Amino acid sequence: MEALIEQLEQRDHEVAAVRVPFVWQTPDQVVKSYAAWRLLDLAQIESRRVDMVIALKFPAHVLPHDNKVVWLIQQFRQLYDLFGTPYSPYDRTSEEDISLRDTIQSMDTRTMGEARRLYGISDNVVRRLSDHNDLSARVLYPPPPLDGQFQAGDYGDYVFSLSRLDELKRVEYLVEAMSLARTPVRCKIAGSGPDATALQSLVRRRGLTDRVEFLGRVSDEEALTLYAQALAVYYAPYDEDYGLATIEAMKSARPVLTFNDSGGVLEFVEDEITGYTVRSRDARALAERIDTLYADRQRAKKLGQSGMERVETINWDRTLTTLLGE
Repeated sequence: MEALIEQLEQRDHEVAAVRVPFVWQTPDQVVKSYAAWRLLDLAQIESRRVDMVIALKFPAHVLPHDNKVVWLIQQFRQLYDLFGTPYSPYDRTSEEDISLRDTIQSMDTRTMGEARRLYGISDNVVRRLSDHNDLSARVLYPPPPLDGQFQAGDYGDYVFSLSRLDELKRVEYLVEAMSLARTPVRCKIAGSGPDATALQSLVRRRGLTDRVEFLGRVSDEEALTLYAQALAVYYAPYDEDYGLATIEAMKSARPVLTFNDSGGVLEFVEDEITGYTVRSRDARALAERIDTLYADRQRAKKLGQSGMERVETINWDRTLTTLLGE
């Protein structure tokens, strides 16, 4: 949201961010959070007309406005494609959870259908809108917040990972691949999250403390350098909506390593063209691809250059022209 606000302000638009806490611990709290957005009146602020509202994340899209644009970054996936899976707290056998799912899907369908224009941040998100809500949306890829600052350096001796450290991001398979790699490749893992301690323990158990480095949260400047000097970037979440790390890696001319069920990431990673796609959770195949890149930096460069060409049209000028309907 911050990057969008900054870009709009640079183009002389007056912008205000609206945030309402989302409370989801019980079904009743979820419905109340949705209702809070629906009750907002943003027709004007301090006697000044609001020309447009741009809703990004659930449940902001339920707010009423006669010129509402929805650019859907994320749905309440725990009640959609993740419902009843280990990645969701909601149970397919619970009547209360089923009722909540049906209520939210109905509200989403009706309120997003009110939008003047409806966009999803990837083909994956657009497909879900069609499958679950019978809504037709257009794809509008968001540029990274640091767009224009990425650089392509030499291809170093480490694989870089930048993501939240939780179960959906599947960073543990990168660690396992490092234990199977035959080359002396290293790994740098940036980010924080609930799986950080478990991942560090896994590194110790595999005897990788001299090759796998946990960086924690890194600054924008540090991230730019880490991308620019990496051999490759690992980003293999489960059925990701979009995956900014993929775009950031490709704008830095790095090949991307991912799995064949990583969702929106696969809209950019083509096997042996812009990176490598291996079978889900196959750490051995992942290790083989890492070894290939370590042994052949020209191949890494070729894949990285193809990736950079793939995302060169994802920029703020093009994105905002479409978003604002100009």
